[in-house]
Amino acid sequence: MNESRWEQLADILVNYSTATVSGDRVLITMMETDTWPLARAVHAAAVRAGAHPHIEFQSTLLQRDLMRGGDPEQFDNSHELQEKGMQWADVYIGLRGASNPHELQGIEPERITAFRKSLGKVSALRTELTRWVLVRVPNAAFAQQAGMSTDEMMDFFFNATLLDWKEEGTRYKEIQKVLQTSERVRIVSDDTDLSLSTKGRKYLIDDGHINMPGGEVYTAPIDDSAEGYISFEFPAVFAGQFVEGIKLSFSRGEVVEAKADKNEALLHELIEMDEGAKRIGEFGVGTNYGISRYCYDLLFDEKIGGTAHIALGRAYPECGGINKSAFHWDLIKDLRSQGVLYLDGEKMIEKGEFLI
Repeated sequence: MNESRWEQLADILVNYSTATVSGDRVLITMMETDTWPLARAVHAAAVRAGAHPHIEFQSTLLQRDLMRGGDPEQFDNSHELQEKGMQWADVYIGLRGASNPHELQGIEPERITAFRKSLGKVSALRTELTRWVLVRVPNAAFAQQAGMSTDEMMDFFFNATLLDWKEEGTRYKEIQKVLQTSERVRIVSDDTDLSLSTKGRKYLIDDGHINMPGGEVYTAPIDDSAEGYISFEFPAVFAGQFVEGIKLSFSRGEVVEAKADKNEALLHELIEMDEGAKRIGEFGVGTNYGISRYCYDLLFDEKIGGTAHIALGRAYPECGGINKSAFHWDLIKDLRSQGVLYLDGEKMIEKGEFLI
């Protein structure tokens, strides 16, 4: 593998995505051992920038051990140093390594949701206190999950990340301008007719400053505005578990009916996590046409060009959102083979193409 690609990506993450400068305190999470090449490259890039980097290690296997044998008090205490780390850091760079997607099979849904609710406090501090970027770093397990060879996956990954992000951002801003002038979004497809209001809310772009790869334009809908129903073609992944065939119905902004063909019990646990988990905290469209296939991983899948997504739970305050939750879960609506996204009654996306 060409090591220079790790160094190129590290340069983007440190000097572009988070704009790290001399004196910044940089917290780097190395999630799984496969992230070591990028962790080392990011650490070196931060040092060259004059920053003060610190690497912490996490693993899904350690989380599994805690969920299986621990109790809610231990869940909270296990995240105490991470919370303090977010309070310490000016910059957070999360290197999310891949693991067996079925690693949490056999663990009761209520234990998973209790753990993730506790972990959600860390995420809230990250968004509130730091300049941050998250990266999903592929490995052999991730390649298998996505149905690719390992070499093919690594090429796919670098082709989606080693881009001219300033140029990408220029294209995304054109889409942002159109969305920002609208007040109501409607998504129509098979078993889907969902509308929501974005009046007065701010659309933002992810051009590699928040996620890597970037590739979305998003906002926080008006909390009580969602009406209708929506189905999702792709399985949604939460804590390594697949929830398939999701169908949601909304009234006055809240989920009033939730069904799934697989793992419906987990779906119900999630939307009952807290009051905000029943509402849509985010609406967005995918703009990265370099990501053309579903990988069963949200950091990639929400960016697929020509798709739309909603997220249940926590809204982004920077968009004007006020919905609070320990939960934020993106669900992808594929509009590429069929389906239309309307803005104030006018077509904006049809069969995966932006009509602007």
